[in-house]
Amino acid sequence: MRPNHKGRAQIFENPLLERLTRTHIALPISIFVIFAIGLIYYGITYSFIGVVEAISLFIAGWLLFSLLEYIAHRFLFHMETDTPTKARIQYTFHGNHHEYPKDKERLAMPPIVSVFVSSLLFFVFKLIFGQFVFGILAGLLFGYAMYLFVHYAVHAYAPPKNFLKTLWVHHSIHHYKDPSVAYGVSSPLWDYVLGTMPKRAK
Repeated sequence: MRPNHKGRAQIFENPLLERLTRTHIALPISIFVIFAIGLIYYGITYSFIGVVEAISLFIAGWLLFSLLEYIAHRFLFHMETDTPTKARIQYTFHGNHHEYPKDKERLAMPPIVSVFVSSLLFFVFKLIFGQFVFGILAGLLFGYAMYLFVHYAVHAYAPPKNFLKTLWVHHSIHHYKDPSVAYGVSSPLWDYVLGTMPKRAK
């Protein structure tokens, strides 16, 4: 679908549901950063994890997020739309963003969804990682907050004149040249590892 710099897609006919699909980027970023800090603080304060463990687990969680970001973007957000239902799901979650990439209010999940997802992930990760959840999930949520920040900045501002310009160029290739490459937003790491770097960047 050809990008349209202006305008906004209508996803729901119900005005309340439609409004809930939009949010100022500062709200979800704040929610995830606060959750991340709270998890680390609680885990260390109540001796669930030590300081060295917290740092290591935090980095591992951040790395895990970068992989999940890549997988979700490549295989979920760009799923094959071979049925009307799948086409509708894909457009709701991501297709509208490709059609209207400059819509700043649809670059993140709404706050109510952000809180729900953070809470759900805590219980899921607690079952999987036990007490290490306080470090791993903190890193994952912080990684998501940084993804939101980078994604917003790439769409809302001109590229900076420093090394961060690489992220602007990388994501612009995905949007405006070839949506089958450059799936990493906060980092091109997994594009390098899994062979989806744009050809001109190899």
